Amino acid sequence: MHDVPMGEILKKLRELNAERVLIQTPEGLKSEAQVLADFLEENGIYAIISGDVNYGACDPADTEAKRLGCDALIHLGHSYMALHLEIPTIFVPAFAKVDVVPAIEQNIDEIKKLGRRIALVTTTQHIHQLERARAFLEGNGFEVLIGKGDSRVSWPGQVLGCNFSTAKVDADGVLFIGAGYFHPTGVAMTVKKPTLAVNPYSGDAVWMDREAERLIRKRWAQIAKAIDAQRFGVITSTKKGQLRLSEAKRMVKLLREHGKYAKLIAMNHVNYFALEGFDFDAYVVVACPRVPVDDYESWRKPVLTPREVEILLGLHNEYEFDEIVGVERGTDEPLGLSLKGPVT
Repeated sequence: MHDVPMGEILKKLRELNAERVLIQTPEGLKSEAQVLADFLEENGIYAIISGDVNYGACDPADTEAKRLGCDALIHLGHSYMALHLEIPTIFVPAFAKVDVVPAIEQNIDEIKKLGRRIALVTTTQHIHQLERARAFLEGNGFEVLIGKGDSRVSWPGQVLGCNFSTAKVDADGVLFIGAGYFHPTGVAMTVKKPTLAVNPYSGDAVWMDREAERLIRKRWAQIAKAIDAQRFGVITSTKKGQLRLSEAKRMVKLLREHGKYAKLIAMNHVNYFALEGFDFDAYVVVACPRVPVDDYESWRKPVLTPREVEILLGLHNEYEFDEIVGVERGTDEPLGLSLKGPVT
């Protein structure tokens, strides 16, 4: 379960004079969304729950909320991201109710293999315990670095599936606290340093280097598979936090300069099944970088990232993960539960 500050949400909605809201949530927080909707309706606010799949703070349903006649959107489970939004949006991080220190203590011998100077990162769900984790590690002789990251993240030490800027510090290795392989694999692929993932729920510790190497080998295979491709579909997403139109246009221009046929395609949900009718030899995804990396087996034709296109064209020979970057942060202050209205 997760902590959802319902009283604070209600207070902010009343400040907005909101009478109808849309609640958007990832899969793991559907039950919390339902409880929140009940709470809001008990307090006089009509609540609608979005049934669509949500991929992160990069994918707010503010347009859908406006169409539904809502006065505000509650984006549950993710931290604030600076986007051009159509209605006031409350980003509500949901913090996990699990103590991360016991799992760290259980795996202290494995953590020592990272070296003395380590970078510490986690996801939104555990960010509220990062300082406790740092204090415990420093008490065990480690020098712990928590990177500030760029404007795409809300807190120092936070990583997203598309942005690992907080892990790019001068450390011997990286300790990731959280569940699953999704985030720590991206960390390992990006920083190219020993990366250990400690799961605070199970207590397991997994080295991610081998998983990262396996994925990178598969990416080189995708590049090789596209070596004879002449016709490229360059895909940009219309999701607000994934829209990289200038980069997509650059890819089209670059491919054409190298004698390739290239067309720009815009999609909301990027998936191969919707592309079956097109006559392309390969695709370039200039949206969420995890689509080509994690979902390539669902694509019948080669699917590349912008960096992989540059490798294909002979402009680079070293593999780099395709992050979506922000600008350098100017403050250490966490944004927490925050309100972002329309940008004009």
